[in-house]
Amino acid sequence: MTLTLREIEKATGGKLKGADCTVAGFTIDSREVPNEGLYIAIKGDRFDGHDFCAGAVKNGACAVVCERDPGVEVPYVLVKSCRQALLDIAGFYRSRFKNLRVVGLTGSVGKTTTKEMTWAVLSTRFQTLKTEGNLNNEIGMPKTLFRLKDDTEAAVIEMGMSAFGEISRMTKSARPDVGIITNIGMSHIEFLGSRDGILKAKTEILEGMPEGAPLVINGDDDKLCAYQNPKYRLVYFAIDNHNADVYADNIREENGETVFTAHFDGKTQEVMLPTVGKHNVYDALAAFCVGLLFEIVPEQIAVGLSTYTPSGMRQRIRKVHGVTVMEDCYNASPDSQKAALQVLASLPAKRKIAVLGDMLELGSFTNEAHKAVGAFAAKQKIDLLFCFGEAAKQIAAGAGDKVKSRCFDTHEALLQALLETLSDGDAVLFKASHSMHLEEVIEKLYEEWNVK
Repeated sequence: MTLTLREIEKATGGKLKGADCTVAGFTIDSREVPNEGLYIAIKGDRFDGHDFCAGAVKNGACAVVCERDPGVEVPYVLVKSCRQALLDIAGFYRSRFKNLRVVGLTGSVGKTTTKEMTWAVLSTRFQTLKTEGNLNNEIGMPKTLFRLKDDTEAAVIEMGMSAFGEISRMTKSARPDVGIITNIGMSHIEFLGSRDGILKAKTEILEGMPEGAPLVINGDDDKLCAYQNPKYRLVYFAIDNHNADVYADNIREENGETVFTAHFDGKTQEVMLPTVGKHNVYDALAAFCVGLLFEIVPEQIAVGLSTYTPSGMRQRIRKVHGVTVMEDCYNASPDSQKAALQVLASLPAKRKIAVLGDMLELGSFTNEAHKAVGAFAAKQKIDLLFCFGEAAKQIAAGAGDKVKSRCFDTHEALLQALLETLSDGDAVLFKASHSMHLEEVIEKLYEEWNVK
């Protein structure tokens, strides 16, 4: 699908300079310009896209969106903010797909897993697009919308945030027909002040949804189960709350799989997930709700969930060199740390070792949150704690003398300790905020073991 510069001018409230033309692709990278592509000169923290307008044109851009005269010989649209223009253009592009149904999702923990499971469910019946990788912010989300095609019937759009207003701007662009909020945890509490602040930021997703649309929320979450909004249809999923629209019981883990019974509308459906952990059941229940809202039969929903595959470095469990390794380095919060520790505790292993690093963006809650994770590790009877980073020292403090703990300041020291400690039959978890780069320790560990 193509857009004209006149349409882009109208969508952004900008001013077209030069002749109208048609664009067939969009980019913010001057080095990667699609055929008949439009270059949008985004300003970043470390660069200004306006400095690369000439390069974008040289690489084939037929037009530019910018905040000042780009000094190029192609038409351009002047706007107040290229970041907002990117969202505006993506939103206008999305509006061209009249029969498209969009699921927008957010939450403190489990967004990506819920997105993958929801995509797996919807893909059993619809041609479905999903957010790829970590493209869940105000720059990445428009890229997903630009991937919509004439045959796309549904889209699952993930929305992350670290401040008020971000989800509001994204949801007004994506215009979801169905919303999901997985839970209200402590991620980004440094910037949002409290869990009530996080709830306020997450419920911004409604600002782009039509009145009366369904919002799928966690009925076991204390903040969400108390949330009221008469303008929207609240659909609850839960494990403990059996008054929820969809709830699970009879949960059991077998051979690396999780099996449970989903209850809904007085009916039941057995579901198998090819992964372990109670937190994954919550994510599957959210996807189950969406499947029902899209009128997919329960048996087909279960088939979709059975095909789920963890993405990236999210709770990927591998047997390497006789050791069960849980790679979970994409990100971390107090809730996700505890969930990962529960999975580690459930694994059949001689010893259970947790490599836990700093959890960031917790502000004044940093010490308290890390100590709570340490205390939780002790309750899970973890055998060894390897704590990486300054804040992670509080994890060791929280565990006290109930767990043998060691603290490390460098990857090299941590790697050496792991090589000296891990042995056949052990299980080891790696979990930290992504900027702690524990994945690099895993890679070096595999190199030492001659494993690819």
